[in-house]
Amino acid sequence: MRLGVNNKLALVLSGGGARGALQVGALRALLETGYQPELVTGTSIGAANAAFLAIHGFDLKGINYLESIWQTTMHEELLSSNLWWETMRILFKQRNGHSLQKIREFAIQSGIKPDMRFCDLDGVYLYMIAADLNSGEPVIFGANPQDLVLEGVLASMTLPPWLVPQEKDGRYLMDGGAVSNLPIEAALQQGATEIIALDLFDPNENSTSASPGIRPFFRKLDRTVESRQVELEIKLAEAKGVPVKRITLTSDPPVAMWDFRRSVELMDQGYHIARQAIELWEPLPQAAWWSPRRVRSALAGLVNILD
Repeated sequence: MRLGVNNKLALVLSGGGARGALQVGALRALLETGYQPELVTGTSIGAANAAFLAIHGFDLKGINYLESIWQTTMHEELLSSNLWWETMRILFKQRNGHSLQKIREFAIQSGIKPDMRFCDLDGVYLYMIAADLNSGEPVIFGANPQDLVLEGVLASMTLPPWLVPQEKDGRYLMDGGAVSNLPIEAALQQGATEIIALDLFDPNENSTSASPGIRPFFRKLDRTVESRQVELEIKLAEAKGVPVKRITLTSDPPVAMWDFRRSVELMDQGYHIARQAIELWEPLPQAAWWSPRRVRSALAGLVNILD
């Protein structure tokens, strides 16, 4: 399919914690192949990846920087592996724990300034998804250009027990994965006419586990809800006539969402998964090769010829 003048290619980045390194490799494969989005939606770690690239550039220079950021995560305990302690902290209402401070400081050090607003970003349009537990609806940071980027990242990544939901302006905000872990609907609302979705959800992870206890139960519950969300949002895109190319990014062996020690390995795996998927697609539409800068350059050249 050849993109027209009014078409918008959207990248949709799911949540998945430390597995977000897989997305970084896949993003490199897409950029190397020539896919250049006009808008990006992200949930949780997908929102963070999208924000870093929106700030540093959706190009190979930007992806190089994003890779360097992920390399440093291997030495940072951004999410505590002590789930019992994190749960107790919430029960005793200690709101500002280890993970919130670490993630906030890490985001600022990586270029997301506290006063940066979505209107300050050049290039792609950026949208991040959080969940409002009061209304049961997704909240799209970036729909208002005056929204703070750091606030959107933290809200989209607020996943208990590590981060406590945020109460502000009548909303009770937490990780966007509660309502839209692969935010295709948000991309549609912002005018996407073609979507590439990088999904970190592994439908087969521990799917046949018969282990007793509460943890396997909640894993299966989460898988059921998340897979249903994705199915419905893909159906919505189909109903609107918007094609979705979905790349499912899984690691072998699986990685816990709080374990960042394998980031470099996961980036490599994500790259090869995406390259294999891209090879099965139709040839790249001509317009997708053209960045806004190239379009302006071509128009300027045409004006010179006519003069």
